[in-house]
Amino acid sequence: MTTSDIEVLVVDDEPAIRRLLRVGLSTEGYAIREAATAREAIERIAEQLPDLVVLDLGLPDMPGQELLRRWREEALALPIVILSSRTDEAGIVEALENGADDYVTKPFGMKELAARLRVALRHKLQQQGEKPIFQTGELSVDLVKRIVRLGDREVKLSPKEYDILRILVQHAGKVLTHQYLMKQVWGASADVQYLRVYVRQLRQKIERVPDQPQYITTETGVGYRLREAE
Repeated sequence: MTTSDIEVLVVDDEPAIRRLLRVGLSTEGYAIREAATAREAIERIAEQLPDLVVLDLGLPDMPGQELLRRWREEALALPIVILSSRTDEAGIVEALENGADDYVTKPFGMKELAARLRVALRHKLQQQGEKPIFQTGELSVDLVKRIVRLGDREVKLSPKEYDILRILVQHAGKVLTHQYLMKQVWGASADVQYLRVYVRQLRQKIERVPDQPQYITTETGVGYRLREAE
């Protein structure tokens, strides 16, 4: 699939933002459709399923969070990237917990947004045909044999450390919230401090400079993101 084959549905009630995205993303090679309200967005989805949605949270007829929840409850299997002026951690976490693939705040750079869209699309393709060996930089993870390497050196991880890394690998490039990771690893809500301790231990083993991580990065107050595959 080339970029020109990829259709993006932009859902935003501000004409100036839609125009900016139409021009900017078209320049990046995407085909753009638009909706100014939640109702229009639902109609556009019913008419033809796009490859990706860019969704504003401040819609006039329905909160964007509610629309996002509805789509995920309907098992709408396409990447949804939030583009919002809300910068509070609670709003970002809520959107990610509701099923958003990423969150970009206004004002934004077009190059950054286009890069986030590419990551979200690659994540979708990875889920559809997940490769058994993940590779980014010197880090490789064999999901079948459960072998982790940094360069030529095998890295020994505890079961919990491996579980955290495996989940990050399965969602490489995507922000995973603290709550999501804790639920996946511990099966229920746990003290976020446990997660921080294990991530710190994991960084000690897979990062060349643990205090300046290049693989597992922190999204402050939200969660963690693993660098996407190369």
